[in-house]
Amino acid sequence: MNKILLIIQREYLSRVKKKSFIIMTFLTPLLIAGVYGLMGYFTYKGIKDTHDNVAVVSNNKTLTEKLQTDKNITYTYLDSSLDEAKKALKKSDYDYILYLPEFSLEQPEGVELFGAKQAGMSLNKRISGDIEELIKTQKLKQSGISQSDLDKLKTEVDISNKKIADTGAEEESSAGASTFIAFTAGILMFMFIMMYGIQVMRGVIEEKTSRIIEVMISSVKPFQLMMGKIIGIALVGLTQFMLWIVLTLTISTVAVSVFVSKDQVKEIAASTQAQSQITSGQTTVTAAPVGPIGDIQKSLAGLDVTKIVAVFIFFFLGGYLFYSALYAAIGSAVDSETETQQFMMPVMLPLLLGYALSLSVVTNDPYGSTAFWLSVIPFTSPIAMVVRIPYGVPAWELALSMAVLVGGFIATVWIAGRIYRVGILMYGKKTTFKEMFKWFTYNN
Repeated sequence: MNKILLIIQREYLSRVKKKSFIIMTFLTPLLIAGVYGLMGYFTYKGIKDTHDNVAVVSNNKTLTEKLQTDKNITYTYLDSSLDEAKKALKKSDYDYILYLPEFSLEQPEGVELFGAKQAGMSLNKRISGDIEELIKTQKLKQSGISQSDLDKLKTEVDISNKKIADTGAEEESSAGASTFIAFTAGILMFMFIMMYGIQVMRGVIEEKTSRIIEVMISSVKPFQLMMGKIIGIALVGLTQFMLWIVLTLTISTVAVSVFVSKDQVKEIAASTQAQSQITSGQTTVTAAPVGPIGDIQKSLAGLDVTKIVAVFIFFFLGGYLFYSALYAAIGSAVDSETETQQFMMPVMLPLLLGYALSLSVVTNDPYGSTAFWLSVIPFTSPIAMVVRIPYGVPAWELALSMAVLVGGFIATVWIAGRIYRVGILMYGKKTTFKEMFKWFTYNN
């Protein structure tokens, strides 16, 4: 045991003392915040600033209403024919020509959009939505509904999600917040397992090719060396992850103080502290914080963030230990990193499958049978379970997933250890799956 601890200490300190580790630990949260900030800024700017001039050529006598100009699209109806409009397009101020042929309101077909440049998907959707709204409005008017009654039909509904706990109490929840955290947790889990698992493989290859391993094997058993390396790098990953959480929270706090006005912060603080109540008849409603911070607070109110972080850490360690043992076996079987490709694909495929299905199937149906089995099978459970946990997972399912993952880790380490003990001393021989199976069956 002491030898394993010494190896863990060596692996941990040799990595956390590197300048690259220190720089990337502090730089990564800033880079992530910057990337998401730029994405949000340019997305907002694109939606806000994008404006297209669309000339409309209508041969449709059924549509008596006209498309209405808004902040993103200016519609101008032309009296010319479609051919004349297309010829004059490049010399005109119009970006596109929208052609509305004759069609019935029940089957609108043949609508075309012409332009000197390819129209984007968002523009197509906006124009399509405007035409659909126009047809719907005309249908309602033909039914005898006035414009004032039509205006009253438009009503926005804000649904407040609540979960009923086992005790019968109602808990606030948010589909948006749950989905966002699920996506973030799934992506981070995939990145961490891949990144630190490959570090184990590279470390084994470096020691094997430099022949340092021959000296180390004279003092420790191969299994002790493998376990020490795996656990040491796991602690490096956990240290980096915890630092990222602290730094991200710090950056978020600073960002809020910079980008949210002081008056808004005071208003939110006042409403939170006062918990002012608005009484209407016999019903009492507690005023909630307003603005972006209020939305975030409301979204996170029903989420057990502590439990989510704790489950993430457990499945990060479990998933990493499960896969890193396989990566260690691969590293021991090859002489260079270029030879790892044939062995890495079978190991990566279950992880990629879990990643793809978790961010598609599980987020859409977190309580379905597919989500259940993905979160139980140890090859996919590290990602699937952290994606499911924000939506709420029964305690027995969480315990079952944890137990199976621990069992899977033990089995994987045992299998990898039998390959590692032989492969770590093999040089100059191209390894195959058949050869690795022979190593596995060798007696001590």
